[in-house]
Amino acid sequence: MVSKQVTLVNAQGFHMRPASMFAAAMAKYQSNIFIRFNGADHNAKSLLNIIAACIKCGSTVEIVCDGPDENEALAEAVQLIESGLGE
Repeated sequence: MVSKQVTLVNAQGFHMRPASMFAAAMAKYQSNIFIRFNGADHNAKSLLNIIAACIKCGSTVEIVCDGPDENEALAEAVQLIESGLGE
């Protein structure tokens, strides 16, 4: 299992478009991927789970990956968040 804390930098946080983009990117990995926020784990492959987490700009989250391609999944997840999720 690998994990890393990152801070959302895009102004609108995880709203529909970036959450959809993030979930689609994570879905291609075999590993289990979670966004840990406010003491709860949210499935990073589920658009609805990400939206339900209500993660706003400036929030610090922990990306947790566990599985055969965990390092690649973590690297892409961190890159997406740090880049502002395309915004």
